[in-house]
Amino acid sequence: MSADGFTTCLWFDGQAEEAAHYYVSIFKNSRLGRIARFSESEHGTAGSVMAVDFVANGQKFVALNGGPQFTFDEAISFQIHCEDQEEVDHYWNKFVEDGGEAGPCGWIKDKFGLSWQVVPSRLIDLISDPDTEKAARTAQAMYKMSKLDIAALEKAYAGE
Repeated sequence: MSADGFTTCLWFDGQAEEAAHYYVSIFKNSRLGRIARFSESEHGTAGSVMAVDFVANGQKFVALNGGPQFTFDEAISFQIHCEDQEEVDHYWNKFVEDGGEAGPCGWIKDKFGLSWQVVPSRLIDLISDPDTEKAARTAQAMYKMSKLDIAALEKAYAGE
């Protein structure tokens, strides 16, 4: 196996290039790569985009125009670990403003239907605390939220 790790392939129905540009615009440490086009002998329109390599937040992806057979669902999601509320707000607001759909507990679907979890890094510490009462209070507060609010989670953890 290559030492370069994995590349995630995202299946689109004609929006691969748009999606690659979109994800690269949202995340730091991102760039577009190669663009492959369909030839006349392939199932796509000759000259149209077949696939786009890109890096988003340091992770390798390929966006593939595979057709309408498959769509995204919540069985697969990407977690965005955020250091502070400003970062949570940035990603959350960017996805919502661009046609995304807010979900529960920090989940959001982007305009292409791909699911993301915008998660404060601190949340993992709070809900995995050995003090099960503190962890449970934090989880209960999270269950009531759409976009996660770090200050409110900390208050729940503290029993306030």
